[in-house]
Amino acid sequence: MATPTDKPVFSIFIPTWNNLPFLQLCIESIEQNSAMAHEILIHVNDGSDGTLEWVRRKGYRYTHSDENVGVCWAMNGLRPLMTTDYVMYINDDMYMLPDWDLVLYEEVLRQPDNRWYLASTMIQPKAHPRRPNSVVEADFGRTPAEFDRQRLLESYRSLAPADWRGAVLPPTLVHRDMWDLVGGYSVEFSPGMASDPDFNAKLWLAGVRTFKGLGKSLCYHFMSVSVNRIVKNDGPIQFLRKYGMTIRAFQEQILHVDELWDDQKPDSPSVIRQELARSSVKKLLTVFKNMKTPTIWDHIKKSK
Repeated sequence: MATPTDKPVFSIFIPTWNNLPFLQLCIESIEQNSAMAHEILIHVNDGSDGTLEWVRRKGYRYTHSDENVGVCWAMNGLRPLMTTDYVMYINDDMYMLPDWDLVLYEEVLRQPDNRWYLASTMIQPKAHPRRPNSVVEADFGRTPAEFDRQRLLESYRSLAPADWRGAVLPPTLVHRDMWDLVGGYSVEFSPGMASDPDFNAKLWLAGVRTFKGLGKSLCYHFMSVSVNRIVKNDGPIQFLRKYGMTIRAFQEQILHVDELWDDQKPDSPSVIRQELARSSVKKLLTVFKNMKTPTIWDHIKKSK
């Protein structure tokens, strides 16, 4: 059993982009529902909606960019601020539920080394079409204004699923040694499409084999989709060209996303070979595709 301490245990990275009501609720949940002390580190993209002023007034440690630089630059920029051994990535539209951190830390203490990647389980208003075991569908509101906090706090424990395989998306936890070993987030995936599976792939190549989601570490995800406000990079094609495998194949055949943890099936070399063959064809077909990837010229034009 982990013993609560006043010394920060996790360094919580929160990138935010003009999403102040969600950010305030997210941080409130961390401060009220955590069993241990943590340090909260925020990257403020733009912040003209009052976020920058609020973060400064509250005294949180932060980094800031005048424009939205995306999740990769934001996450890497926060790394020098951290003072703990663990990088915890939480999106600003997440409400962390009681003891979310204790469940994660107790799992960390069970690990024989630092080669692991852990995730909390999301409860959200809309089901994920390919994640029936790892995403819980339950609607407690889509905005802070309509958030039914009391009903959520009364019922969230009954919604907890079993532990699952294939931790991919935040809230996620990784040891800083592994973060540093793989170089954090790959900025060529800016502003961020497919940056999470890319980070997972780098960890896997570095020897991480435990990608585990914990059913009793829970958060509510409002699904405030900030990516709808940006010009997206073609992350899936970038991933395919970089690793020679589609994201779907990597997640399903290598990470076994959404399979129950206690129902592990062995890898199938024949299926993996088939997926690699399919991916090779798909990769070939992308040769003449003009990808949407921000260039230096795009930034020069934006700054004028």
